[in-house]
Amino acid sequence: MRTPIIAGNWKMHKNVGEAVELARQLDEMVADSAVEVVICAPFTSLSSLSALGVNKVKIGAQNMYFAEAGAFTGEISATMLEDVGCEYVILGHSERREIFKEDDELINKKVLKALEVGLKPILCVGETLAQRKAGETENVVVSQTTKGLAGVSPELIEQVVIAYEPIWAIGTGETSNGKDANEVIASIRQTLAKLFGDEQAQKVRIQYGGSVKPGNIAEFMEQPEIDGALVGGASLNVKDFVGIVKY
Repeated sequence: MRTPIIAGNWKMHKNVGEAVELARQLDEMVADSAVEVVICAPFTSLSSLSALGVNKVKIGAQNMYFAEAGAFTGEISATMLEDVGCEYVILGHSERREIFKEDDELINKKVLKALEVGLKPILCVGETLAQRKAGETENVVVSQTTKGLAGVSPELIEQVVIAYEPIWAIGTGETSNGKDANEVIASIRQTLAKLFGDEQAQKVRIQYGGSVKPGNIAEFMEQPEIDGALVGGASLNVKDFVGIVKY
């Protein structure tokens, strides 16, 4: 049985004080939940969130670089994230792919480095609206999944979380419906089975992301292949986030 995982991606929001207060409230309000809860906060808040000593909520970052150290101005390494208490890191988010031109090869290097130091990657995959209309959704997500996980050993694949985020649904108010999302996620799991074997594929948690709210989370979580959600804007409000966690 896969443990559901709900992760909040705060993107470029929340100063340190705001982050600590939201995390403190969230930790108290979801203490009795069987769901794994993760906050992926800006780099500036990670140390303070870890020092808060929350019991239920896990801490994650939103990105990292694959090099151990060096002349990479503005970047953060996997070991730096591990050092400040991160357990998870989002990699390959569509905003990184679209705005910062990250490709599958770069994302794969990040995935491998994260696993090497003990971080759990949340690997994002998803299609654009044009690709969806062209009937290319399955091809896109299968390709991104395959390339993003190249070189990952079968023994480590269960440490990876995959987030299916249709790009056209991120921050737009539009969502895929539960049935459609489940079909895409089933294709991702079939790809994992081909790469790592069916037994290991069944251990990997796959989330849905894209304008997830308290009012629509149940539609996705009742689907057999969907193991959680990667939540954007709704994770910035503690009441909304708790409503999602307690779907």
